[in-house]
Amino acid sequence: MAVIRPDAATEQFLQMLRAAGQPPIYELPVEVVRAGNKAASQQMARPPLPVYRVEDRRIPSAGGDIGVRIYWPRQTSASEPLPLVVYFHGGGFAICDLDTHDPIARALCRDGDAIVVNVEYRMAPEHKFPAAVDDAYAATSWVSAHAAELGGDAGRLAVAGDSAGGNLAAVVCQLAKANGGPAIAFQALIYPVVDLDTRSAFASRSEFGGGDYFLSTRDMEWFNSLYFSDVATQVRDPRASPLRTDDLSGLPPAVVITAGCDPLRDEGKSYADRLAAAGVPAEYRCFEGTIHAFVSFAAAIPAGDEALTFLAQRLRRALHPSR
Repeated sequence: MAVIRPDAATEQFLQMLRAAGQPPIYELPVEVVRAGNKAASQQMARPPLPVYRVEDRRIPSAGGDIGVRIYWPRQTSASEPLPLVVYFHGGGFAICDLDTHDPIARALCRDGDAIVVNVEYRMAPEHKFPAAVDDAYAATSWVSAHAAELGGDAGRLAVAGDSAGGNLAAVVCQLAKANGGPAIAFQALIYPVVDLDTRSAFASRSEFGGGDYFLSTRDMEWFNSLYFSDVATQVRDPRASPLRTDDLSGLPPAVVITAGCDPLRDEGKSYADRLAAAGVPAEYRCFEGTIHAFVSFAAAIPAGDEALTFLAQRLRRALHPSR
C-alpha cells in the first residue's frame, strides 16, 4: 500500500502548529483548550457566507433547554418548503460550539439550499454520556415536529456532523430506526468517530495516532475521560460507538468522508462499508492528503473548501431530488 503523506497546504499547517510550541491538549484544562480551539477555528475557518436569515433559539431536551442556531438560505413559503439539515459540531464531545462551526453551517445552508439547524448539545465534562446523545436525538425530533413552522419539509430531513458530531448523527439515525422516528432521509458523516474504544485495531490509528497529525490517540483517550463516567464499559455502548451495532440495515442513505492522514480514517471507511453491506446506499470519499478536522481549517487547507462543496452537493442531490 502506498504511503500517504500530507499535501503541501496540510504540511504547512502542521508545521505552523509545531512552531507554535503549544503543549498537547491532554495536558491542559478543558477551559483552556476550548478557548484556544475557538480562536484557531475563527482564524483558520472559511469566511462566513451570507445567508438569508439566522436565528438563535432555545428548544427543549430531557436535561433542560438547549440552544440551536437556525440558518435559512432564502425565503420560504407554505407552497415551497425547504429541506432541513440538523447539524452536530465536532470537538470530542467537550470543545467547540455554535460559533466554531458557524462557517460550516452557513456553507451547507447556502450551497445545499436547505434550512440548517446547528445544535448546541450539552458537553463533557460538565455533562457526561449520554447527555449529548439525548440532546442530539431530542433536537432532531424537535426539528421534525416543527418543520412547517420553520418553513421546512419534514419529509426531507437530514442529519450531519463532523468528528464527534458525525458520531452523534450516526447514533441519531440508529435511534430513529429503533424508536420508529423521526423519519430521516439522509446522513452526512464528516470524519466520524464511530468506535470510541481507543484499543480497537485500526491501521490508521497506528499510523497517524502518534501526535504528528493533529489528532492523537492520547487526545482521544483524554476526550473519553471527559465524556464517560465509566470508560471501559460505556465505549462498548452502541450509542457511543455506532460501529458496534450489529444490524445497520434500514438506515438512511449516507455519505461518509474521511481524511487520509487521520487516525479515524479506517473506522469511517468501515462504517461506510458496513452500511453498504447492509443494503444502505453509502458513498465514501477520502481526501487523501490531509488531516482530521481539515474542513474546520478551510482557510488554510484548500481540501476543506473542496469537501464542503462536495457535501453541499450531496445534500442538495439527496434533498432536492427533482432538480
